[in-house]
Amino acid sequence: METHAIPIDRRFRGYLPVIIDIETSGFNPKKNALLEIAAVLVEFNADGNLEITERYSTHVIPFKNAELDESALKFNGIDPYHPFRMAIDEDEALHMIFKPIRHAVKRNLCTRAILVGHNPAFDLNFLNAAIQRTQNKRSPFHPFSSFDTATLGGLAYQETVLAKVAKAAGLEWDNEKAHSALYDAEMTATLFCKIVNRWKQMEAFIGET
Repeated sequence: METHAIPIDRRFRGYLPVIIDIETSGFNPKKNALLEIAAVLVEFNADGNLEITERYSTHVIPFKNAELDESALKFNGIDPYHPFRMAIDEDEALHMIFKPIRHAVKRNLCTRAILVGHNPAFDLNFLNAAIQRTQNKRSPFHPFSSFDTATLGGLAYQETVLAKVAKAAGLEWDNEKAHSALYDAEMTATLFCKIVNRWKQMEAFIGET
């Protein structure tokens, strides 16, 4: 088993943080379709700072008899049946996303992954519903625990809306790219890394005083 230079297992109690963003056709995880999913992996570099290491995303075909809310589709700009989406079914999408996450869990000596998201209950509920529909037995994720960058953003930058937290953290925000699963996941991952690394710097400063 290949181990990352500085395994992450001791930093988050054996959990590997994986940033997930999901775009959907509504708010009900049992009735509305999962249309797009992105996963961003973060790991320690040689200096012990958390950074983005891998990115995965795919468009997803709505499951049979899924309800498609027009207001949700207008908001995220997704045409579920557009021929150029190159979408795959839920089962294939989960296998594609989960496989590299399981490898990352192993090389970081972790026990499982934990979902990191901005208001992650939404993403976790849709992910769990897809896992149940496809009867996927190999999910690397904790079924109910998560890390919330909205809460962390409120603590670190006094903002909770993702765009506002990102700007407060000194990151550039592109409204044209927002609500793409990969873009939102990358921005959330960058923010998560920035907050974790900032905490590390604060601890070092306090230790020196």
